[in-house]
Amino acid sequence: MKRLPIPDDVTGDEIDKDVRQELQSLPKTLAEDVARNLVMVARLIDEDPEGAYGYSRVALRLASRVAAVREAAGFAAYATQKYSEALAEFRAARRMTGNTELWPVMADCERGLGRPEKALDMAGAPEVQKLDKAGQVEMRLVAAGARRDMDQLDAAIVTLQSPELASNSVQPWTARLRYAYADALLAVGREGEAREWFAKAVEADRDGSTDASDRLAELDGVEFVDAMDEDDAETETVVTVVVDENTTTDDQPADASEPSDDDEPADEDADEDDDEPADEDEPKADEPKIVQVKDTTED
Repeated sequence: MKRLPIPDDVTGDEIDKDVRQELQSLPKTLAEDVARNLVMVARLIDEDPEGAYGYSRVALRLASRVAAVREAAGFAAYATQKYSEALAEFRAARRMTGNTELWPVMADCERGLGRPEKALDMAGAPEVQKLDKAGQVEMRLVAAGARRDMDQLDAAIVTLQSPELASNSVQPWTARLRYAYADALLAVGREGEAREWFAKAVEADRDGSTDASDRLAELDGVEFVDAMDEDDAETETVVTVVVDENTTTDDQPADASEPSDDDEPADEDADEDDDEPADEDEPKADEPKIVQVKDTTED
């Protein structure tokens, strides 16, 4: 059996104690080997799903009768969009344990396989009532996604409307629920409400699990531009900054009307527009103006 390299600092003791207890049914050396591969799955699944999938297959070949191994293999396959394989592993893990906590992700696999109607059937099954609050919210998110897959956009919005959405309490799933609701509102053209809920998602998204801040900025018309020159020698980042004209900087005298000793006569051609009358809509002196600041970084 082909093994994958595992860093020396991975001992296997990092895994959850419940998983470690499951592995006690294996010989000690085998249990340690499986545990180390499971640690690698957990380490890589977000940043390198394909890498995590490789380690999950090793663990699966070593201990396919352990529910935790089947579950890990399922999540690794799910992360790489191998939905049929993921669904099979989740079903196997559920048969071994008898619990329903994998029900929402199993329903989402049905969506991934192009069967949103099946996902909706699962959302109405008795198993949902056995889920904890987090699981029920996850099931609601999957059901709303299935509605959108079927172009039932208004139904998706109604599906997400719940006491959990209306609550001011911030839970691990709050940001994702608010984000899904904002995205559903935007899909039907309710931009003002969508902006409000993206903002609420940002407030709850303490670990950056969504791109709500980017979506909010997009709705507000904020754009960040990285411009590369022809030779890719330097990058200019253009940032919009609000500057108060009454605020002095190191590069500007406190009184702009008093020229510096170092001032040189201005080029008449460069200032030929100075004699033109000022626009009546020009901001007053005490109002902030928008200026462009270029930050040039040499490669």
